[in-house]
Amino acid sequence: MLKGLIGKKIGMTQVFDENGVAYAVTLIEAGPCFVTQVRSNEKEGYSSVQLGFAEVHPKKLTNGQMGHLKTSELPPLKFLREFRAKEHGLKVGDKVTVADAFAAGERVDVIGISKGKGFAGGVKRYHFHGMNATHGTSDRNRAPGSRGSGTTPGRVLKGARGAGHMGVDRVTAQNIKVVLVDAERNLIAINGAVPGGKGSLVVIKESRKQ
Repeated sequence: MLKGLIGKKIGMTQVFDENGVAYAVTLIEAGPCFVTQVRSNEKEGYSSVQLGFAEVHPKKLTNGQMGHLKTSELPPLKFLREFRAKEHGLKVGDKVTVADAFAAGERVDVIGISKGKGFAGGVKRYHFHGMNATHGTSDRNRAPGSRGSGTTPGRVLKGARGAGHMGVDRVTAQNIKVVLVDAERNLIAINGAVPGGKGSLVVIKESRKQ
């Protein structure tokens, strides 16, 4: 079966196992997802499954998006994501639920877009050390210091770390444990934090660092 789902981050809470150990977990509403396309080695050169998640009003999708889904008689779906898979046994139109994909105790990777922090300085953004808090230092405590060079090339090179926009990056939380799977409510509880704010889209995959 395909080890992948699209979901929505709900928030954090804690759950207890049978031994009374408390786990800080992130709750994710994972699926149900519909198979919207299947790619094969013979036709496309690689094997994968495209899943769709979150039904919306048809007017919120473009004609191209609706046409892609109508050919398979699928409902209008807001999010489409592709998962590489060799042996999955799925066909277009199948529904994939959280109970089909994952079980408690498994390890997964969760991909999301990190929270936006706005414009941030070098100390917050890249953990720069800053300068002394004494010995005559007045307004340079959180300054990055010199980043350029002298005569050659005499400028700051492109890509140098410094102040700028922080957050809204694609982030993967790797090799984290599935604590609980609630098939009735399409919930999966993952040990620890995952990228993004409440209500943000996340993709759950089988861990690559088993």
